[in-house]
Amino acid sequence: MIIEDVLLSCGADYKNFETNQLLFAEGDTPSYYFQIVEGKIKINNYNDQGKEFIQGIVDTGGSPVVTALFTDKPYPVNAVAFEECRVLRLPKKSYFNLLKQNPELYEKVLPFISENMHYNYIMMQTMSFQSPENRLITIMNYLKGNHQNHSPYSYQIPFT
Repeated sequence: MIIEDVLLSCGADYKNFETNQLLFAEGDTPSYYFQIVEGKIKINNYNDQGKEFIQGIVDTGGSPVVTALFTDKPYPVNAVAFEECRVLRLPKKSYFNLLKQNPELYEKVLPFISENMHYNYIMMQTMSFQSPENRLITIMNYLKGNHQNHSPYSYQIPFT
């Protein structure tokens, strides 16, 4: 989303995460902008019985739950390394200074936030009103729609 050198010049640092290591937990206060340099991160939470619900997978170049930086509310989800990954981490205050000094970055940030909100609306509607079969079809079509190659059988869905 944002060029690595720009983030580094504003005080970002690299942080490596092992598989299943938390970047942040549900209830934590958002204090960093995270951008994935290598690897994948799953966004999840758990129900009362401890069953995991994966809400999404964020890939290289993405930023997990960037929308949380724009509120004073705690994270509603966990961000967990899905595989070994390397992440750039920029303090929240520095991130907002970067946006103020480079308003052209909003052209990258706002579509990303809008896509995230669109996904959340689809998931809320799908999970609330549709049959299990339609829920799966909707999720699979959404995931494939974000993949660059739209030919048949070209996208392996990263869930079981």
